[in-house]
Amino acid sequence: MKSICTLILLLCFTAVGIAQQGDTGQPKLTVHSTLVVAPVFVTTKEGRVVLDLKADDFLLTDNGVPQLLTLEQDTDSEPLALAIVVETGGAGARHLIDYRELDSILDALIGNIEHRVAVIGFDSMPHLIVPFTSETQEASSRLATLSEGDQGAAILDGVAFAVRQLRAQPPRFRRAILMLSETIDQGSKTTLDDALRFTSDTNTTIYSFGFSSTRSAVSHEASKFSSKNPGPEHGCFSRTGANSEYEGHYSKQVLDCISQLAPPLRLATMTFLTARNALRTETAESIAQLSGGEFFRFHDAKDLKAGLIAVSNDVPNYYVLSFRPTSPTPGLHALHVVTKDHPQFVMRSRREYWIDDNTER
Repeated sequence: MKSICTLILLLCFTAVGIAQQGDTGQPKLTVHSTLVVAPVFVTTKEGRVVLDLKADDFLLTDNGVPQLLTLEQDTDSEPLALAIVVETGGAGARHLIDYRELDSILDALIGNIEHRVAVIGFDSMPHLIVPFTSETQEASSRLATLSEGDQGAAILDGVAFAVRQLRAQPPRFRRAILMLSETIDQGSKTTLDDALRFTSDTNTTIYSFGFSSTRSAVSHEASKFSSKNPGPEHGCFSRTGANSEYEGHYSKQVLDCISQLAPPLRLATMTFLTARNALRTETAESIAQLSGGEFFRFHDAKDLKAGLIAVSNDVPNYYVLSFRPTSPTPGLHALHVVTKDHPQFVMRSRREYWIDDNTER
């Protein structure tokens, strides 16, 4: 079983370096190269993995503009920094028992490479439980003995805290977050816009495993969100007659439609707004998708272990595409990937990335 590392791989930029120290003492990231890396997972409609494609078989657009692609090779041997972020408060308290026997699975996910692992807990606030260490056993032991937190579930604060910890790791380490939480954020101070940038402007991939939020939390968040008009019946944005791949994933359908219809600037703006709204109502799933990672639901330890094994099986089968943007303008960039001669194939890929305006830093 290959490690989680194949997909993590420098997701936003392959040459991101450490710049000057900020006021908080945390290093800031500055883009020194605009080589963008986009992992793509391809299956048939029946779910069989497609393994024999080349760079020329893909069409990738950045804000609607086709890009010249390269297919990267041998990306799974570089060192890894993994932050395990666990909800100990709110509904997370009843799932702490599910994390007691993950030793061998964590070893399989990380693989036989140089690595550092940290454990971060959060309830209404995030806190560092295990600083980054090369001892995976220490991390798994602390996961097995977590204490119950308060009633908070500040998912976005937990992610922001983890990204700051990861930024302090050597730049040669690829970065990933393994998040175990409920599905909807409750009580974060991190804004939706800041959360979107956190998941976009660093080379951090998020693998999210979510259990259901309480009914009251779902109702509360839904009350703050006005769904968009789904569009004319059987049209591109319609919920009626959509392809089976969009069942239960209307936001994905919207982005695909936008990619086909909107001009570049409007495309990037609408992608930003759609992603921000999804962070509000489907927090755990959205942060994984925005980072190019994966999301799994789980109810108990058995479900969780099955999902972790599935990730380790999927990761080696991702294609790793890279390109240099023809228009590296600051802000959010919307990505869209298809196969040129096989429109029936199903794609799982990163949908956006962020370029900072360095004059603001």
